[in-house]
Amino acid sequence: MRQQVTRLSIVFGLMIAGLVAARHFLVPATFGETGHYRAAAVAEVAAHKIKYAGREACTACHEDVAKVHGARRHRNVTCEVCHGPAAAHAEAPTEVKPIAPRQRGACPLCHGYHPSRPTGFPQIDPVSHNPMKPCIACHEPHRPEPPRAPEECGACHGEIARVKAVSYHALLECTRCHQADKQHRVNPQLSRPGKPETREFCGECHAKDAKSPKEIPRVDMASHGERYVCWQCHYPHHPELK
Repeated sequence: MRQQVTRLSIVFGLMIAGLVAARHFLVPATFGETGHYRAAAVAEVAAHKIKYAGREACTACHEDVAKVHGARRHRNVTCEVCHGPAAAHAEAPTEVKPIAPRQRGACPLCHGYHPSRPTGFPQIDPVSHNPMKPCIACHEPHRPEPPRAPEECGACHGEIARVKAVSYHALLECTRCHQADKQHRVNPQLSRPGKPETREFCGECHAKDAKSPKEIPRVDMASHGERYVCWQCHYPHHPELK
């Protein structure tokens, strides 16, 4: 027992000594003078050279481009996101030129498929989508509408398409359940597709008396799920039973 107490005392002693040493040697001298941070950092940050010019500086010279850009889907993406810091260019326009990301790897940073991106966000598979061809060959960055409307819903709904592809609903066309007019493919934000709002819709295939193949699961629509719409319990794109 005495040996254990001695060992614990040594451990705690070393910890306290370490904390004291860390506070003395590692904590910056100006830490805590004006708040819970290093006071000298304010002056150091203020001394950094300004690299970004801001949207207003770009618009002053490129009003025609800004007008097109401001009315299209990239309107919330500032110029320097793609063209890099432009303060030096704004000060000496003829001497310093901003970058123009013409290489293929630039656009997939945002538009390459990734499951964490929101549904409806345009995404592509950089390997299979027009391989070896630069994005700007088909898309004008300041007006990034596609040259033609996507034929497949998976162009914007990549995560849903991948889930649906391995589900029992894989062979169902998206328009079987979602009513979407042609305008949705051109301007999806202004024209939203519909979705089933009644139990009877799913019952067209899954009711006991439905005229559908026998292997499709059947339920008694009068008692199953009571008053709830089917998709409140079953995820339609991967409708395994629970």
